[in-house]
Amino acid sequence: MSWVFLRDLLSGVNKYSTGIGRIWVAVVFMFRLLVYVAAAENIWKHEHGEFECNIKQPGCENVCFDHFFPVSHIRLWALQLIMVSTPSLLVVFHVAYRENREKHHNQKLYKNPGKIDGGLLCTYLISLILKTGLEIVFLVLFYKLYNGFTIPRLMQCDIKPCPNTVDCYISKPTEKMIFLYFLVATSCLCIVLNLSELSYLIFKYSTKCYLKRHVKKQQ
Repeated sequence: MSWVFLRDLLSGVNKYSTGIGRIWVAVVFMFRLLVYVAAAENIWKHEHGEFECNIKQPGCENVCFDHFFPVSHIRLWALQLIMVSTPSLLVVFHVAYRENREKHHNQKLYKNPGKIDGGLLCTYLISLILKTGLEIVFLVLFYKLYNGFTIPRLMQCDIKPCPNTVDCYISKPTEKMIFLYFLVATSCLCIVLNLSELSYLIFKYSTKCYLKRHVKKQQ
């Protein structure tokens, strides 16, 4: 899978972000995207082939694997990375709209098309809310699908066509659990950063509006 588009998207958004937003981009790019591509993807690459049960009943192993792993960890992480980065496109599109509007009218309509104010501020806040919501949704989804953030060494399966309760084993459970905790922790960090940036922008522009009204009353 090529991640060039996502990398370019994050680089483009970085130009219009606040300081906290740039930290978020760095965390997503360095601690999530690079770790995913460089290490995590290889660890789960052959998860089905390395899943073993102590029985050779045809179909039993496949059914047990599907029961314990209804969706692949690695594919769900890839989807999560794409989905939480997509709302940033709203900001890029809004800036592009401002620039195109200036070209169409052939005059300077904004002091800086990339400055977070007015309509762009609303778009930026919406993107932060969407990113935070998607992060939480995926964490809950992970927890529900896999019964917690753990990788058990042994799983017992009694689903048909298995003739009785069989023991199934996952390869490299400790290594997988370390990466699972790391990726969950970085996801939680991104939620904290998004909420911090959201609070910062609301406080900043609320204070700005209050001061403007105060000055008008004084005049």
